[in-house]
Amino acid sequence: MPQQVQGVVAPGRNEPVRVETIVIPDPGPGEAVVQIQACGVCHTDLHYKQGGINDEFPFLLGHEAAGVVESVGDGVTDVAPGDFVVLNWRAVCGQCRACLRGRPWYCFDTHNAKQRMTLLDGTELSPALGIGAFAEKTLVAAGQCTKVDPAVAPEVAGLLGCGVMAGIGAAINTGGVGRGDSVAVIGCGGVGDAAIVGSRLAGAAKIIAVDIDDRKLSKATEMGATHTVNSRTTDPVEAVRELTGGFGADVVIEAVGRPETYRQAFYARDLAGTVVLVGVPTPEMKLELPLLDVFGRGGALKSSWYGDCLPSRDFPMLIDLHQQGRIDLGAFVTETIGLGDVEKAFARMHEGDVLRSVVVL
Repeated sequence: MPQQVQGVVAPGRNEPVRVETIVIPDPGPGEAVVQIQACGVCHTDLHYKQGGINDEFPFLLGHEAAGVVESVGDGVTDVAPGDFVVLNWRAVCGQCRACLRGRPWYCFDTHNAKQRMTLLDGTELSPALGIGAFAEKTLVAAGQCTKVDPAVAPEVAGLLGCGVMAGIGAAINTGGVGRGDSVAVIGCGGVGDAAIVGSRLAGAAKIIAVDIDDRKLSKATEMGATHTVNSRTTDPVEAVRELTGGFGADVVIEAVGRPETYRQAFYARDLAGTVVLVGVPTPEMKLELPLLDVFGRGGALKSSWYGDCLPSRDFPMLIDLHQQGRIDLGAFVTETIGLGDVEKAFARMHEGDVLRSVVVL
């Protein structure tokens, strides 16, 4: 029987979110219903609310989540009721050309649940990133459920569902940060700080945090940055070069997603260095660079989508590292809140007061 639960809905562009009754259908073939225990408030949810992703309102927000599988549909074998899972928005197909070449993190045919969740009046909801986890329960494709050790706190585990994985993966998977490397991270919000954590985990010798907010730079130092640059008062390109013997960083991770900060990243890298774009730009943004500079500096310009992660490989590994004390995922949790506090959490995010507000159910 379909279930009625409470969830956070964005009804229209820039309208305040509200808690509504959501109808969750029974899982069909290849689907699962998950009882949500915790879900982080990610900047992507704010993009949805502002209409920056698309205009398929109303949205059921939330995607950075952990919970327990309640029921599964026909043909589901990888997860079962009672499994503790982190939700991911890249359920790989296993059959596309990327998957068949052994590169499933580039899957070209990721999928979501086929059925739609609705409001009481039958209005179909668009779940954020195919998840919609600011809700007591949600319907997803079973492949979006990644089993992890249930001993870890849900508000910590859920962070791997988006921002923390994106940042750590940008450093390790996309940027290929290695022992002794120099790294600059531009933008020290949740994703940027995760990139700092990933760079430290990979053995980087020098990690330079760049931001316009001294509060964020202080937090970046706690996360493992060895140097900080306030780009409001200092030219970040010159500062990064000065800190790297005049050469530039081996890897520069741009975690803002703006043309001006991308240009900074491009010129702050060493010859043959790597730029990784993990910040999410908006559709109207354009980038202009002298083609000769692109040619002459060599190296690699990469984008990192979800940290080029493979959830089945990376989520359990990072949970294990957290439990060993080698990374502190809990350091990303600034506050825990209820479903009715999401609008206030968006305001705090805009003001730069938090790394992560986490809804706990």
